[in-house]
Amino acid sequence: MTTRTLRIAMNGVTGRMGYRQHLVRSILPIREQGGVTLADGTRIQVEPVLIGRNEEKIRELAAKHDVEHWTTDLDAAIADDSIDIVFDASMTSLRAATLSKAMKAGKHVYTEKPTAETLDEAIALARLREETGVTAGVVHDKLYLPGLVKLRRLVDEGFFGRILSLRGEFGYWVFEGETQAAQRPSWNYRKEDGGGMTTDMFCHWNYVLEGILGPVRTVTARTITHIPTRWDESGKEYDATADDAAYGIFDVETPGGDPVVAQINSSWAVRVYRDELVEFQIDGTHGSAVAGLRKCVAQQRAHTPKPVWNPDLPVTEPFRDQWLEVPANADLDNGFKLQWEEFLRDVVAGRPHRFDLLSAARGVQLAELGLQSSAEGRRLDVPEIAL
Repeated sequence: MTTRTLRIAMNGVTGRMGYRQHLVRSILPIREQGGVTLADGTRIQVEPVLIGRNEEKIRELAAKHDVEHWTTDLDAAIADDSIDIVFDASMTSLRAATLSKAMKAGKHVYTEKPTAETLDEAIALARLREETGVTAGVVHDKLYLPGLVKLRRLVDEGFFGRILSLRGEFGYWVFEGETQAAQRPSWNYRKEDGGGMTTDMFCHWNYVLEGILGPVRTVTARTITHIPTRWDESGKEYDATADDAAYGIFDVETPGGDPVVAQINSSWAVRVYRDELVEFQIDGTHGSAVAGLRKCVAQQRAHTPKPVWNPDLPVTEPFRDQWLEVPANADLDNGFKLQWEEFLRDVVAGRPHRFDLLSAARGVQLAELGLQSSAEGRRLDVPEIAL
């Protein structure tokens, strides 16, 4: 058996997402399982090189997880001929420069979202990938989660009939930081540092809608900062200059040409009364389904009850009990890890990754249009991006 080792410079692994999802739950498990096996029997092993600005933190992480190589010098890692892939999970404001340097150095890139602060920057990155010919991947983790895998399978099998609408609810209460520490970093709530619910989550919603239903054609959004004052990691009060909630309505076009109305609410100022922190419901003429991160339940037309509105009597219908759980019918691994494995296969094969920098640019575009829609109070078309 032939083994090829890919050295991966992992930038931003001291952050929550870079550490938990990409290092601990993806790259280290891939390393421990002996790598990824290709169809011809070749094994791809991974060797992480940890990168962070805080030398003490990065050294401790490397020691804790038995990672031999680490550095605080990102530029040196990018210039290192032994590095095959540059991964970035650092601050959004720094990402475009990092990805650009890496691709110009001939490195394959894998990155969190958004890929840039502006659409022009995001498009420039997509064009640079075309020029350099490297393989570039953008994290589209939610499409690999069991709940959405099941939801997409129902779409592919025609379960819904003609799809009418999608509704999404996302978010939870993020404490202000005054009496209880916030669960998210303070930069998320400062616009000048690249924070904002719309900038963060509309990139996700674009690929979720594309991956489940089809391309987004229009957007109507209302963004707001519900909590204007928060406290940072050191207990210092600061003004929240970024939006902490975004309410969007999207027109989506299915492969058959049928228009679908999608509504997605995103908020860091909402208390959860649902089964999971994010849920999507699709309604169609022949059935409906509700999917979270892991679970998906469905109700066929023949099993749909016939409730009657009567505010004078208590509700006796056990509505939740009338839905059936959709089976996985397969073993589904961690979504982040699954996409990493797919990306590694594409790197070795020398082919483009299906979720590339152009896909990411469409996410940045939707975020920009969402903010513009809210500012102008009108619906906006989503034009196609040409490279």
